[in-house]
This record gives sequence, C-alpha cells and structure tokens, in this order.
Amino acid sequence: MSDCKADITIGITGASGVAYALRLMQVLLAGNHRLHLALSPAARLVLATEANIQLPRSHDAAVTVLRETLEVEGGQLTLYGEQDWMSPLASGSSAPRRMVVVPCTGGALSAIALGASNNLLERAADVVLKEKGRLILVPREMPLSSIHLRHMLTLSDMGAVIMPACPGFYHGAESVDDLIAFVVARILEHLGETQTLVSPWGYTGKSVNS
Repeated sequence: MSDCKADITIGITGASGVAYALRLMQVLLAGNHRLHLALSPAARLVLATEANIQLPRSHDAAVTVLRETLEVEGGQLTLYGEQDWMSPLASGSSAPRRMVVVPCTGGALSAIALGASNNLLERAADVVLKEKGRLILVPREMPLSSIHLRHMLTLSDMGAVIMPACPGFYHGAESVDDLIAFVVARILEHLGETQTLVSPWGYTGKSVNS
C-alpha cells in the first residue's frame, strides 16, 4: 500500500484522443507523481494508431516501452493487467484517491456509471467513487446520445467530474499541441495541481478593447 498523496491512477480506453493521456502523464511524471496505469484492450490499438506506440503483449516489455516513451525510470510508472484484481487499484484500502480516465469511451462511461467493474479500469473508477475521491472522466465522443448524457448525469450526481475534450481557442492556439495543452491544463486544475501550460483567463495581458 502506498500512502503517497502524489499517486494518481490514469485509465486509458479505446476512444480517440490518446494524445491527451500522454501529455497529462508527461506533466505529472515531471512533477514527481507516481502513476498507476490501467489500459482497456482497445487502448492498445489507439496507442498504436494515433501515437505509433506498439505495446508488446509481454507485460514487462510493455512497461519498458511506456517508460522509454515517457522518459521515466524506476517505479514512478506502474502498468497493471486488465484482470489484475490483486493490484492496489482494486481495493479502497490502497487505491489512489485521484483518477483520470482519458480518453473515456461511451462504453467505459456506461460501465462505470452502472458499477459493472468488468475489468480493473472500471473497478478502479468504482473504488474512487465509493471512497469519495476525485474521479475525472474525459469523454471524446460526438454527437452524444441520450444514453451517454444519462450516464454522465448519473456520474456527476455521484461526484465525478465530466470533462469532455473540448479545447478552447481564445488563448490564440497555433497548433494541435496548444489544443491538447488546453484540455490537459483543465484536467490538472481539477486534480488540484498547479499547471503552467495555459495562462489563466484574464491574466494574459490581453484586452478585448486593445
């Protein structure tokens, strides 16, 4: 069991937008956080398709690839298997009290809202909810069906933060990286972390009338 307040769980599912997860992890690792990573099977496909990160089937080999990609060593990043029910993430007595699912599919959203716990990622989210921790879900879907919206409302009522990947343009974004940074900055703020990726609104020195 780790009592480190810097521990955060990151869940990655098969929705498009894995760049958000990678950038978030880079920032948190640079801030000396310990990350606990849970992947859905489809997340591996998205990592390969969108980020050209091919994760081997071997657990140890996959960990090596992730650590090399994120430029981190040692125990700062831990990867768990989909059915690793003996991991700290599966128990309220040891799981980190903060978790971000980014990007979050409609399927994962549904399972978390219903408490299905079909895999470790879903169970980890369920644990954070029941322990009254901070669960942030970053859906990347459009348009949203009534099913999605009902599950979002259910989760919001339970205390989860629903944060769709909707980057703002008012900071003068000049690249895709700027748009990614905007979303990651908002995630960090809701984790209670100081962020320097995007200047707070009203503090940029710009004026509407200038």
